[in-house]
Amino acid sequence: MTASDPQNSPQAALRRALGTLGPLDEKTIEARTDAYFGRTRHIVEHFGDSRVTYAVFIRRPVIAACGLVVQWLKNVAKAQGFALDCREMYAEGEWVGAGEPLLYLTGSFIRLAPLETLVLQRIGSTCVAAHNAYQMAMALPTIPFLAMDARHCAGFEMQEQMAYAAGVGSRAAQKEGARGFIGNANDATAGFFGLDAGLGTMPHALIGYAGSTLRAAEMYDEVYPHDPLTVLVDYFGQEITDALAVCRRFPERAAKGHLSVRLDTHGGRFLEGLDPQTSYGVLERHTPGTIRRYRSDQELRDLVGTGVSAAAIWRMREALDHAGFHHVKIVASSGFNVAKCSTMRDAHAPIDVIGSGSFIPDRWSETYATADIVAYDGQPRVKLGREFLLQKARDSQETS
Repeated sequence: MTASDPQNSPQAALRRALGTLGPLDEKTIEARTDAYFGRTRHIVEHFGDSRVTYAVFIRRPVIAACGLVVQWLKNVAKAQGFALDCREMYAEGEWVGAGEPLLYLTGSFIRLAPLETLVLQRIGSTCVAAHNAYQMAMALPTIPFLAMDARHCAGFEMQEQMAYAAGVGSRAAQKEGARGFIGNANDATAGFFGLDAGLGTMPHALIGYAGSTLRAAEMYDEVYPHDPLTVLVDYFGQEITDALAVCRRFPERAAKGHLSVRLDTHGGRFLEGLDPQTSYGVLERHTPGTIRRYRSDQELRDLVGTGVSAAAIWRMREALDHAGFHHVKIVASSGFNVAKCSTMRDAHAPIDVIGSGSFIPDRWSETYATADIVAYDGQPRVKLGREFLLQKARDSQETS
């Protein structure tokens, strides 16, 4: 470990995750791959191996986030004892156009054929999620994000891929001046954000247990007196009332900026005191003209609708400032995807932190990656319509 690569760096976290990435044994891989790849392997074993080159690509623009799959392949090659040449066409975090090859994989057909299914599982969704995280960060470049996606993932393998993707997309945005994703909600993948542990204070369940929002804040403060305190304020539908009660109970925390209120109002109701008419009024007071520029029904809902709208966030800021709590921060969550982040930017919503898992791809069909063999024993050959992959392969060889 070098001084520039500390134990909690994203690079070290990637190595830790990849050190045990599996499955590596052949029987498990064959059981999880598509049957025709397994049969292809047995046919090639019968008639004689070939050294092949695969091109791996996605049909939509993405951010390159191939580190997990590349190291997984290297782990498999090492465990099974075969040579693998893996050419990454783009650096991690680099923008990739639709259909551009991400990887060229060269090696034994017998060994690579069973891996295609598992390779594609590990690359498409990760690169799309990285692209979404990048777009969200760039839409609101001054606001830090927290990755709160784990509960929406189908098991830990997906959780790991999504956290890794958010880290890659975020660092791409940070190179352009954005704050990006500064952490996530669990310990296991915190290293992808350079942290030792996940971030977060309380779920709604703690407030239900405590019986009141204020009592939940008091309980948290008693057990974690030295940590910053973020309090959910929507449980009883009294966001403003409960937020102000917590601020008055903890004036020192409020004055020092160590207290935040988190808005997570669900889409079935308005924030306390708001309705359509008053929501319009809030935006007119703080960001005149914004409401006249909306372009879609979804944008209108994000501006003045139910749930965590721009009007709701402005109303909370208005109430806190009016009561003298200028340093209390607002954490916003609930449905913050690329489109909602863009709307919040247009409304100049006074958000201090966003918690979001909505960088996970909305449409799984857009994550489908594809792999085609483009050469057999050094002879270029690809199915009709994919000849562009051959040219990309030649270009990469000439520049390498």
